[in-house]
Amino acid sequence: MSDRPSDTDYAAVFQALPGMVALLTPDLVYADANEEFLRMAGRRREEVVGRYLFDVFPDNPNDPAASGMRNLAASLRRVLETGERDSMALQRYDIENPARPGEWQERYWSPCNAPVLGADGKVQLVVHRVEEVTELIRARGGPDGDRSQVLEAELYTRARELQELNERLRRAHARDREVALTLQEAMLPASRQTTHRAAVRYRPAVGALNVCGDWYDLVDLVGGHRVGVSVGDVVGHGLAAAGVMGQLRSALSAASRVAEGPAQALDVLGRYAHVVDGAESATAVTTFIDLDDHTITYSSAGHPPPMLVHPDGRVECLDGATDPPLDARPDPVGRPQASTTFSSGATLALYTDGLVERRHEDIDTGLTRLADSLARHRGDDPETLADAVLLELLPPGGATDDTALVIVRL
Repeated sequence: MSDRPSDTDYAAVFQALPGMVALLTPDLVYADANEEFLRMAGRRREEVVGRYLFDVFPDNPNDPAASGMRNLAASLRRVLETGERDSMALQRYDIENPARPGEWQERYWSPCNAPVLGADGKVQLVVHRVEEVTELIRARGGPDGDRSQVLEAELYTRARELQELNERLRRAHARDREVALTLQEAMLPASRQTTHRAAVRYRPAVGALNVCGDWYDLVDLVGGHRVGVSVGDVVGHGLAAAGVMGQLRSALSAASRVAEGPAQALDVLGRYAHVVDGAESATAVTTFIDLDDHTITYSSAGHPPPMLVHPDGRVECLDGATDPPLDARPDPVGRPQASTTFSSGATLALYTDGLVERRHEDIDTGLTRLADSLARHRGDDPETLADAVLLELLPPGGATDDTALVIVRL
């Protein structure tokens, strides 16, 4: 055989692997199983390949406490949802004697499940590797043999209890995530509250409770043809962050309607945040857009800068009035504000850090990536532009922080 990698028969390698290995589709159907897997499981290839995992190996119906199927299903779901390897605790998973239907054999397994990712970053297959440890659990040798078996059984029992507890916690977290998302939808405006052309997007983070820290707001301001546009970010996630987010958004919305400018609106919000538990280090940026004078006045409390895309493709970073986060000072002081001008057809983008921040990457890289995307798609309508930016900037599997984006055509 040639030494070139392209000449390697990987199908033969898979069949020759010394351990029990099977390949599962995302629907948990056997795509393949190596010879050792079939031998140890006591099954023929046609009894396994192409069939649903738990049709081939169901739980023992004679054992009310059987949990092997449930535990394995939970592990496989974790791999499919996270794209990460999952090693399971020792499992008792009885299998039916193929030679004697209705007769179940007590078996112990040590499974590990690992993803095979496609070019799109999604899980295409799951490698299901199993180590048979039944004889080890049953072994009795020497004067301490019985005690060793008791200890093994005790460890196995504790492992099962711990795994069941983890599964209950995962289900509880999933319920909290659903509640948090519902709360998020109720407190954020479902569509723009202004008469101007705008598109808003919110994308929850990937993970059980990584939602509900970000918010946005759009309001028509009194006095002329003016619009207030804001975004903010609360530190933390889950139900508590959702509650704080709702309070800060409502407070800034009300303050913006009566404030002389964005700096004064953030002054009021900072004083309010000082007495709200959970608002520590929250950030926000607000812009007052005067559509008659073609000016944007803005102020930022520790938040990434808005970006103004001019009709000629030039991108202006509105970073001239940046101040610490809302509750950063014991005694709030007046915040700065700055102004800039725009021409008809320009585009304003406000966003939260989930859009531009990536681990192990300088934030300037993310800001440059956003500016390039906005400039290239500046001719699109706001809805199409918002979708294009999210598609280009968010990771294929979703970000680890939630993301809010507001696009306004001026």
